[in-house]
Amino acid sequence: MNAHALQEQARKAQAFKALHEGAGIFVIPNPWDAGSAKMLASLGYKALATTSAGYAFSQGKADGALSLDETLANVRAIVAATDLPVAVDLENGFADDPAECAKSLLRAAEAGAVGGSIEDATGRADAPIYCFEHAVARIEAAVAAVRTLPFPFTLTARAENYLHGNPDLDDTIRRLQAFAAAGADVLYAPGLRSAEEVLAVVRAVAPKPVNVLMSGGLKLTVQALEEMGVRRISTGSALALAAFGEFYRAAEEIQQHGTFGFTAQSMPYAQANQFFKG
Repeated sequence: MNAHALQEQARKAQAFKALHEGAGIFVIPNPWDAGSAKMLASLGYKALATTSAGYAFSQGKADGALSLDETLANVRAIVAATDLPVAVDLENGFADDPAECAKSLLRAAEAGAVGGSIEDATGRADAPIYCFEHAVARIEAAVAAVRTLPFPFTLTARAENYLHGNPDLDDTIRRLQAFAAAGADVLYAPGLRSAEEVLAVVRAVAPKPVNVLMSGGLKLTVQALEEMGVRRISTGSALALAAFGEFYRAAEEIQQHGTFGFTAQSMPYAQANQFFKG
């Protein structure tokens, strides 16, 4: 990366850090490719984060089936598509070992990311969550690695209990508190089911910022989350699933009914084309 690119990355990193330190809440939507990133940037969002599930689906693969190289190729494309700070969903760092997990974060930084998340999910059905001590060791290694970078890389630590059949709020909070103590910049427990659980997490790790996933079952507004003290809202695979859902319904209408009513709701060609000019 040349000097100008490094300078630009440092600028984006500072801007991303400042979003987490400000007084208000912000939404960080999750594009799945360069095109969706450009569309989101046009709406005035201040930062973007990748979605492992959304990108995997667009490549004809299941969530969790992407390699680190594939993930980073998508990061580079999204970083190049806009001037916004980009954080990367690194799943479990593509490694069990803390040191190898940490190396994945450094590779994400090399790809242009200024933030990234590491989760405590193993990717194995027989033992889906790392034991507490190992999970904390992974975050400790990740923190040590990103602190060697010449800019403030925002590290998000994720506790995945709720996505893997273990909605244990106490254990989730215990993990998040340990991740915070290890130096994680943002705490994140995807799959929380109620305002009460969100509020409990926010209070437990304060003053560290909390990211809340608004996708699926949790139905809260930006205003309500701000009032609870949430600092950041992500959408996960929700936007990708919205796009895929409309695509599938349109194709299904043609196949089953022989009609093209879906075109009444389609984005006009000229509008779509405009996003990608220049």
